[in-house]
Amino acid sequence: MSTPKTLVLVLFSSFLLSLGGCAGKKAVTDSPNPVLPTVSLQLGSAKLVVELARNETERERGLMLRGGLEDGRGMLFIFDKDERLSFWMKNTTIPLSLAYIAAEGSVRQIVDLVPLSLAPVQAERSVRYALEVPRGWFERAGVKVGDRMDLAAIEAAPAK
Repeated sequence: MSTPKTLVLVLFSSFLLSLGGCAGKKAVTDSPNPVLPTVSLQLGSAKLVVELARNETERERGLMLRGGLEDGRGMLFIFDKDERLSFWMKNTTIPLSLAYIAAEGSVRQIVDLVPLSLAPVQAERSVRYALEVPRGWFERAGVKVGDRMDLAAIEAAPAK
């Protein structure tokens, strides 16, 4: 027979587990982002086409629940100010690589992400952008830490 103390512990544990799955983010719907507006970017000597995730809802959904991502395509997460960003792969089955990019466009860090992982991958320093591409694309395209992203296309893109 359960005691009131046991019942309280079970309810509290369930509450904590439900929070843990959120990793500090708001709940995300069960549908993928619609295809977002795109721009062509120059990153180092490579060119790619990226969807622009500019608001909180678009950034939270990211590439969740998408079936795939072609080489040479990606999603650029744009933030209003520099911060130590953190990304996870909840509901994302596509193997991805991620570049954290500073406000002036320089690549600060490149990491590979694990599909469906809830483990946060935090930027080593404050950055303004995060770019997700198919896993290994940065290496295949010759993009490395220190390369610069041309910001002109982003600045010229019309706001939604």
